[in-house]
Amino acid sequence: MSPVSHVSTPRFDVDAGWERIPAGISHRDVTGVAVDSQDRVYLFTRYPARVLVYDRDGNYLHHWGDDVFTMAHGLTIGPDDRVYCVDNGDHSIRVFTLDGAPIMTLGVPGQASDTGYDPKPPYEVHACECIRYPGGPFNRCTNLAVAPSGELYVADGYGNCRVHRFSADGALIQSWGEIGTGPGEFHLPHGIGCDAEGRVLVCDRENDRIQIFSADGAFLDQWTDIQRPCDLAIDADGLVYVAELWRPKGKKSFVHGEMHEDRPGRVSVLDRDGRVLDRWGGSSEERHAPGNFIAPHAIAVDGRGDVYVAEVTYSFALRPGWIDEAHAGHQIQKFTRRR
Repeated sequence: MSPVSHVSTPRFDVDAGWERIPAGISHRDVTGVAVDSQDRVYLFTRYPARVLVYDRDGNYLHHWGDDVFTMAHGLTIGPDDRVYCVDNGDHSIRVFTLDGAPIMTLGVPGQASDTGYDPKPPYEVHACECIRYPGGPFNRCTNLAVAPSGELYVADGYGNCRVHRFSADGALIQSWGEIGTGPGEFHLPHGIGCDAEGRVLVCDRENDRIQIFSADGAFLDQWTDIQRPCDLAIDADGLVYVAELWRPKGKKSFVHGEMHEDRPGRVSVLDRDGRVLDRWGGSSEERHAPGNFIAPHAIAVDGRGDVYVAEVTYSFALRPGWIDEAHAGHQIQKFTRRR
């Protein structure tokens, strides 16, 4: 491991009411969040599924994508300001301009790849254990990352157990991943990112770890001081911000077994070698309070180092009855970096 980074750990102030949503616009989940080159913030929402655009102060600008998506999941904006929308229900990734004009599509909309996936309860840990074998792109894909080279890496998680590598223009180069808990094996590759060195960081969610690969898929390392990582973002200093999902008491992990205590959602800040520098959230008593989390699902960092955390409060916690309707608005928080 390299020496400890000289970069100091940033500190933040929470702005839980950042989103100034106008009358007539609504959503019940924010599944993805990304920032463009002008620090405008894009939210990928469910109920309804669309993309909402805000300025950095939380003022609504416009929206697009109505009647396009079936199950909004991951949102990425590349260095060229292309917007990549991962549709988990449609097994596809649609690419747009910042204003929502279509550019290209990865995958065949509505057509899942063959992985033998048959998610019929009961299952011990998660529906991802209903995958029988790895397959090609895509079966309920989850997120996309753009590498410094311009290549695209896709985490193909809920109905598959693979990472797919594409050229910038959408040609498949390779795929890797198997079912399991060993190196290069996955139980729900959910979030994905590429750092300045070209390493590929994969949130192996139900294995409670982040796996690190070379650009061509060689296993390099894993970070295991992590809880159900959903998404990650990397800032200009190389610090890695991880959105970690709640694991309720009594639920099981593939690697840790049954949880005997409640493990609330949180955000962790790691250096480039996976050392934990800071954490916030993690309270089961007031998980709905500003700075805490109910169901953190996506994370982004803007050009000034401010952090945005999106939550799927309705899908994950309200609809199953784990929280009440009073907390339904807990869907997006901004953490402003202290200057």
